[in-house]
Amino acid sequence: MMPLPEAVASSALDEETARSELYGLLAHVYYAQLAPEFVANLRLAATETPAAGAFLEEPWRALVGIAREMSDAQIAAEFDALFGGVGKPEVYLYASHYLSGFLNEKPLARLRTELDSLGLTRDDAVTETEDHVAYLCEVMRYLIAGDDAAVANLTRQQSFFAAHLQPWVGQLCDAIQKHPKARFYAAVAELTRAFMQVEAQGFDMLG
Repeated sequence: MMPLPEAVASSALDEETARSELYGLLAHVYYAQLAPEFVANLRLAATETPAAGAFLEEPWRALVGIAREMSDAQIAAEFDALFGGVGKPEVYLYASHYLSGFLNEKPLARLRTELDSLGLTRDDAVTETEDHVAYLCEVMRYLIAGDDAAVANLTRQQSFFAAHLQPWVGQLCDAIQKHPKARFYAAVAELTRAFMQVEAQGFDMLG
């Protein structure tokens, strides 16, 4: 099972490890209903950082707190209410929807071209298209933690983030947080928003 990002709660861990773990967490949380074991670990996660006031501390504490208040069944039902169901979901998790208003449009084609240049292909077992937010977070995790320095580097991270996450992820967070049934995932969206702001600021500093 995927580890929780203890890096969120510890400034002592390497920053790059922290970033890759948090992208991994977001990918896991947005992709499917959460397993009870994962939620159990989340409820036990540390909620304070050694450096008081760290930007991600409050949204992380809020997420852990809500996980402790809700049952596994409630969290699973919320995922289905927001993102599941037959036909049109209440909230779309795909970049193309926010960037073009339609699914499987030009943003997805551009993304596939870039993924090809990175040597990345979608696993046949994955049913979602590559512009699903979970897939994009997994790509960012790879670009941070991957072994191939030719693609796993800050330049590639910056360009991928600017092209495929930054333009629309705020709209996704808005859509989730405005939904009347969103509680756990409203907290996930707030953590997502805060983390993406940190990422954007970090990349801006690179010039």
